Amino acid sequence: MTGQDGLPPLRDVIRQAGLSAKKSLGQNFLLDLNLTRRIARAAGPLEGVSVVEIGPGPGGLTRALLMEGAARVVAIERDERCIPPLEEIAAAYPGRLEIVSADAREIDYAALPVRGPARLVANLPYSVGTPLLVGWLKSEPWPPWFDSLVLMFQREVAERIVAAPGGKDYGRLAVLAQWRTEPRILFTLPPDAFTPKPKVASAVVRLVPRTNPEPACDAGSLERVTAAAFGQRRKMLRSSLKQIAPEPEALLSSLGLDPQARAETLQIADFCRIANALAPR
Repeated sequence: MTGQDGLPPLRDVIRQAGLSAKKSLGQNFLLDLNLTRRIARAAGPLEGVSVVEIGPGPGGLTRALLMEGAARVVAIERDERCIPPLEEIAAAYPGRLEIVSADAREIDYAALPVRGPARLVANLPYSVGTPLLVGWLKSEPWPPWFDSLVLMFQREVAERIVAAPGGKDYGRLAVLAQWRTEPRILFTLPPDAFTPKPKVASAVVRLVPRTNPEPACDAGSLERVTAAAFGQRRKMLRSSLKQIAPEPEALLSSLGLDPQARAETLQIADFCRIANALAPR
């Protein structure tokens, strides 16, 4: 029996390779090729595009990306057990799949062998999704090497990415993501779409880089400000910013901001102004 692409069904691949999802790697395999093709189409059109995929596992999304026409897929996988199944896919798509055995947190993405338009597509391991996204949002120079990110997260993380000021989900991730990109939740997937079944639903988010994020500020400074402000979100800004500003109350007042306000009430532009005021001269 073969799948839509002539390769064995993923369940057979996993069984033959003796694979089991490792909790330590945050693995949850998505086996339904119809669902993985839906994710691939969300990143499309892919003709002439190089795709960088993180954590392909046994290759469900990898196969979908190739089936949907990606010119080249660079798959970054740290689990050595998954390399043989990926090599079988590479053999079925000569010259279109490159496997990089590495930890996605340690990759120099600018040095990857991508050509032409490039985008990042991944069913991210839950354990590393947020730090990976923050790293990509801090890419320099900006606009970055990718023209879009299509990423799967736990649904609660996805909701934090698109959250508006004033709500409980609004925080550091929302500020960083919405300052540099236009993020949108495309669709959600229930726990039973995965093997093993996680305890929470997942969501696919598309983030398109803004060419000139406004207001302009240093990404590292913005990250420090938001980390301090939201790290103690119940406190007033005059208290939460003490760790990074010598006189936070005077600073906030000079910017026309209420020192007694809490972080979740500020707009993204307000955080950029604080970051600019605290940036090294």
